[in-house]
Amino acid sequence: MAEERKTLEQRHQMTELERIRHSAAHVLATAILKIWPEAQFAAGPPVENGFYYDVDLPHRISPEDFEKIEAEMKKEIKANNVFERVEVTRDQALEDARKGRLAGLSERSEPSKFKLDIVQGIPEGEPISYYRNGDFIDLCAGPHVMRTGNIGAFKLTSVASAYYKGDERNPQLQRIYGTAFKNKTEMEAYFTMLEEAKKRDHRKLGREMELFCFDDDVGPGLPLWLPRGTVLIEELEKLAKETEFAAGYQRVRTPHLARENMYKTSGHLPYYADSMFPPMKLVEQAEKDQELQLWVEKMELKQKLDGALAIEDPEYGAVRDRFKVVERALEAIGDRYYLKAMNCPHHHKLYAAVPHSYRDLPLRLAEYGTCYRYEQSGELFGLMRVRSMQMNDSHIYCTEDQFEQEFRAVNDMYLKYFKIFGIDKYLMRFSTHDPSKLGQKFVDQPELWLKTEDMVRGVLQRSGINYVEVPNEAAFYGPKIDVQVWSAIGREFTIATNQVDFAVPSRFGLVYKTRENTEATPLCIHRAPLGTHERFIGFLIEHYAGNFPLWLAPEQVRVLPIGDEAPLVEYAQGIVTELRAQGVRADLDASSDKINGKILRAEERKIHTMLVIGKRDLEAGAVSLRVHGKGNLGAKPRAEVIADILSAIRERRA
Repeated sequence: MAEERKTLEQRHQMTELERIRHSAAHVLATAILKIWPEAQFAAGPPVENGFYYDVDLPHRISPEDFEKIEAEMKKEIKANNVFERVEVTRDQALEDARKGRLAGLSERSEPSKFKLDIVQGIPEGEPISYYRNGDFIDLCAGPHVMRTGNIGAFKLTSVASAYYKGDERNPQLQRIYGTAFKNKTEMEAYFTMLEEAKKRDHRKLGREMELFCFDDDVGPGLPLWLPRGTVLIEELEKLAKETEFAAGYQRVRTPHLARENMYKTSGHLPYYADSMFPPMKLVEQAEKDQELQLWVEKMELKQKLDGALAIEDPEYGAVRDRFKVVERALEAIGDRYYLKAMNCPHHHKLYAAVPHSYRDLPLRLAEYGTCYRYEQSGELFGLMRVRSMQMNDSHIYCTEDQFEQEFRAVNDMYLKYFKIFGIDKYLMRFSTHDPSKLGQKFVDQPELWLKTEDMVRGVLQRSGINYVEVPNEAAFYGPKIDVQVWSAIGREFTIATNQVDFAVPSRFGLVYKTRENTEATPLCIHRAPLGTHERFIGFLIEHYAGNFPLWLAPEQVRVLPIGDEAPLVEYAQGIVTELRAQGVRADLDASSDKINGKILRAEERKIHTMLVIGKRDLEAGAVSLRVHGKGNLGAKPRAEVIADILSAIRERRA
């Protein structure tokens, strides 16, 4: 998929850290040119955790080269050169690119081919600028830090391959990644976090804890949930259903596929087609004879066009036209069905199935709906990027007067979940439209865009919610909020979305009767506070490092008798039976292993609570309590421990 060019407004909204990283990319290019003067450069932006520069170079850069590249970078930083901005004409930029001066230390015999292409793609009338540091000049809209010496600490991290502009039809370049920070302390903290993140990697822990798996015969990006992982799914659904029931939501169910026409009505086709699985074509028996006849005719016509007829033959044009008619007729036969990539069109159909008045609104329809999206194979990543997902979805149909209360209630739901899961740091990314792309990327209704964006902005401001505003990233039908959270070790995740839809309900003819007995179209709020099971559980695995709180733990309690004498085992089994009767996921380790071995096995499996049973416990009607990560908490009365376990689960204690 081709990379989208950022607007000047987006570029000038860079944070201080992004400016440092952007500047570090220029210093990286400067250093590479001093070692390999023939290097050709494409793009070098800041990214989420650092920066990169794409380079075309006969020499294959490897991590073994990083030390000498970094040494040259340090020289440029020590030189403390000014980042000087120079605005030029289009003709000047084209001339400099042809002379090899752009992304170079001097003019060269070969043109700056990628920069030349970039200049030619800059819209007419848009300012064109360079940034110079020392002898290095680059085509760049900025911004940067004041001097190279303002780059605090940096490190090159990896090298990969990437197609120019993200298009596989273009040349493949070497992408050199690095990161940069204000100072060495921040950078060391970042790499410490990365090391901890490796230990918490949800793919590693998911395999070790037997939570989920993937299988080549099933297909890439299609997770299979093992029994222990299914527990997590069911607990999250239970939490969502309880929360949504209390908030007045009504549960619905929809099928996993639908006819093509519905997605055309919603606007997802053709604009979302690349993210959907290819359609299934179903031909009824009565149409199969007609289809066969058309196929035969098509083959006969193709044979004529491929050689039996010369282009100058008078019959050639008629045959070609008939061939196109037959192709269209074949295309029209049968029904085309798509796997469900989103739940909203189905929910719109549910709304439309029953007449509504203003008294029925707000109407909140909720479903843990399974969706299928065709992510590119190179983008699949554990549970974080998959092709099959179960979404904590809901659509709220409301009037404009009800919007603020409903939108605020959704945000309050997010905050409730954050508290339950111990998420202390979060950020709402409020995405708005770009007026220049109305009718292309965004629905062409400028007044409604401004109105709904003002409504969302007002709710966020009055709620005191931490948010940032990001232009040009809204959904095609309205503004949206992406919810970003930070795990216990400071790793950032995007887990959920909240969207306003002022366009699609009218496409489906959704209306309600107003107090004045006229028809009006409701607003629709799309919300998914817990995101998808896949992404959210992936986050939770890393957030908790697999050490789930008692209410969420796949195996909540394991009872460990010291020995295998019948009275001890019977007492232990009685505790298990009592706990399971209360819905607690409790098991008994009745093996003949020594108690240290039983404890070690339970600790390795990250069992939350272990109840060790010895002869003294049996005689006293007690248990010796042990909690994963906390160790032995001593002997306590059996009834007291069981009551506390039930209370902790019921309250969903952290």
